Amino acid sequence: MSSTRVLTGITTTGSPHLGNYVGAIRPAIAASRDPSVDAYLFLADYHALIKNQNPDEVAQSSREIAATWLALGLDPENTYFYRQSDIPEITELSWVLTCSAAKGLMNRAHAYKAALQANEESGEDPDFGITMGLFSYPILMAADILIFNAHQVPVGRDQIQHVEMARDIAQRFNHHYGETFTLPEAVVDDHVAVLQGLDGRKMSKSYGNTIPLFGTPKQLQKAINKIKTNLLEPGESKDPDDSTVFQVWCAFADEAEREQMRQAFADGIAWGEAKKQLFERVNDELAPAREIYDRLMSNTEEVEATLKHGAERLRPQSTALLEKVRHAVGLRAYR
Repeated sequence: MSSTRVLTGITTTGSPHLGNYVGAIRPAIAASRDPSVDAYLFLADYHALIKNQNPDEVAQSSREIAATWLALGLDPENTYFYRQSDIPEITELSWVLTCSAAKGLMNRAHAYKAALQANEESGEDPDFGITMGLFSYPILMAADILIFNAHQVPVGRDQIQHVEMARDIAQRFNHHYGETFTLPEAVVDDHVAVLQGLDGRKMSKSYGNTIPLFGTPKQLQKAINKIKTNLLEPGESKDPDDSTVFQVWCAFADEAEREQMRQAFADGIAWGEAKKQLFERVNDELAPAREIYDRLMSNTEEVEATLKHGAERLRPQSTALLEKVRHAVGLRAYR
C-alpha cells in the first residue's frame, strides 16, 4: 500500500511557545511516527521574509525552531525535515505557477484583504505597505505543497483557504498542461488544543501573551505566575472551565490528573498553589527536551547538517517533478 504524503510548514518567525508546542509541534511529531505516512516537515524561511525584514532575527528564529523540533523528538531519518530555502526547485515552481495563477484568486486571499481593509480604515492608500511577497504568498505555499505532490496538509481553520488555493492552482495547471500535480486536501483536527495566553486571549506572538517553550525553569515559573486569574480567595470554589491555568493544565495532564485538578478547583485551591502545580507539571514534561535544545543551540553545526541532509534526500524528488513541469510548459532542450 502506498504511503500518504503529509506536509507541514513551520514559519520561522519568533521563538516557539507553549501554544505552538501543544497545538502544532506535539501532534505533528506524533503523526509523523505513523508507518502509513510519509511526513514532510519544513522550515518556511522564505515565508518569514514577508513578515520580518530583520536578517538576524530571521536567522535566529530559524535556528531556534529547527532545534525545537529536533529536541522534542522529531526523527530526521524517519521523516523529511528540511529548510524551504535549501530546495531551489520550490521557488522555480513558484514562478511557473505565478504565470498561470489567476490574479482574481490572489485578490481573495484573507491576509491581503485584511491588509487592504486596515489601510482603508486608517485612511491610507489601499496598497500602502503591501509587498508582492504578501500578495503572492498563496502561490509560494502552493509550490511548497505541489513540489512533493502532498496528499494532505494539516492546517488551522485560518489556513484552509491557502490549501484550497493550492488545489485551484494545481487544477488549472493540470487542465492546461496535462496531469502533473496531485490535488492536496486540507486536514483540520478540531481536537488540537488552542491554548489561551497570559491574558486569556489565544496564545500568540502578535498579542505578546505567550509562555516561552524553552526558557529556564525560572523564566517558565515567572511566565506561569503572570497568568491572569480572578479575585477569588483560597477556600472559595473556582470554575475550572473559565480558567487559563486549568486549560493549560489539561494540555499537559492525563485524565486522572485533570479530574484531580477539577476537584481541587471545586475545593477552593489557592491560585498560587494551582500555578505552582502547573509549573511543576509543565516543567517535568519539557525538562528532558530543554536539555537537548540547549545542547543543539550551542552546537548549531549539528542542526545545519541535519537540515542539509534532509534537503539532499529530497532533491531527487523535487528535481524530477520540476523537470516534468518544465517539459509540460515548453521549457525543453532543443533536440
